[in-house]
Amino acid sequence: NATSVYNPSVEKGRPVLQSLLATDFLVKEVLCWAQLIPKYTSELVEYVQTFLERAHERCRTSYMEAVLEKQSHMLIGRNDFESLMRLDPASACLSSGQVAFRSNVADSDSVEVETEISDLLLTFSPIKQENLIRDDTKLILLASLSDSLEYLADSVDRLGQSFVKPTTRANDRKHSHAHHARTTSALSKDLISLADEYRRLAGDCLKVLRVEMQLETIFHMQEMTNREYMEDQDAEEPDDFVITLTAQITRRDEEMAPFVSEQKRNYIFGGICSVAANTTIKALAEMKSINLLGVQQICRNTIALEQALAAIPSIDNEAVQQRLDRVRTYYELLNLPFEALLAFITEHEYSFTPKEYSSLLKIKVPGREIPPEAEARVSEILGR
Repeated sequence: NATSVYNPSVEKGRPVLQSLLATDFLVKEVLCWAQLIPKYTSELVEYVQTFLERAHERCRTSYMEAVLEKQSHMLIGRNDFESLMRLDPASACLSSGQVAFRSNVADSDSVEVETEISDLLLTFSPIKQENLIRDDTKLILLASLSDSLEYLADSVDRLGQSFVKPTTRANDRKHSHAHHARTTSALSKDLISLADEYRRLAGDCLKVLRVEMQLETIFHMQEMTNREYMEDQDAEEPDDFVITLTAQITRRDEEMAPFVSEQKRNYIFGGICSVAANTTIKALAEMKSINLLGVQQICRNTIALEQALAAIPSIDNEAVQQRLDRVRTYYELLNLPFEALLAFITEHEYSFTPKEYSSLLKIKVPGREIPPEAEARVSEILGR
């Protein structure tokens, strides 16, 4: 019964999975009995814990069926990659509260983390299609599962925190009061612990979706290295692989819109831009030649990608433009004569890495002359 746009209220259409809605109802019902019948509190809450654990196990099974042997799932399990993901400012979107996250005006630390993540992902190039989750229904399942798990986690968390000590009869002995207090305290901690397990699995679903979109981006953009950018006429459309990627981004965003909040969609799709930008810049090092029209074609590709990402409501347009402007600036440097390129490097020493500046010199551009001492002169400017 999902509407076209996500709604945080179950009453107004939040599409929480029916099995987890039923679990939530049972939890509340049985915990109500536990408070009304103090004598059986321990047994009743033990029963609650059992079916919460079983529900979690079923959700974990569904998750594993969707991600089995997929590269994104393997990556989030690696300590080095997991550490980088934690450092990424975008991870603020994983919190259950509605944290406002904006990635524009990116500071040097966040850009560095983005680059490290992208570089690590690029070490797996070429990305193979069989290592990606190609079935959109599985991606929608992960999105829905994540939100439903978080819904139940929040509900159980509130119950655990508000679980009050059962009342006892006035003539009960003091040690009975103490026993109930200890029992209630332990049960409350157990419920909160279970909520944390649900929340962790919800986070894993989102992490897989984010990395999946990043890998999917590399899968399409790696086609750049198989293509000659020696155009004989100015094309009006971006490259086919960019058209396919942008169409896929748009379709997946629309399909996930009913199942996850804008904040979470920001997390899922927000890593695409930095990976696409980094992949495009690094592709130049693997090219042998490019002409003026080829440069225009690559710039056209970045514009198409920018438009596709800007159409996603949760994505920060300023951040997207900032990263893709850098790509266009980089490729447009190929149009400059050598002396003008040197002047740019002198004024913008840190805009690109020494390796990226070196790639600008090595590629053959018709009509551009690069002197034999070019590398030495650039190295001198960069202080190497």
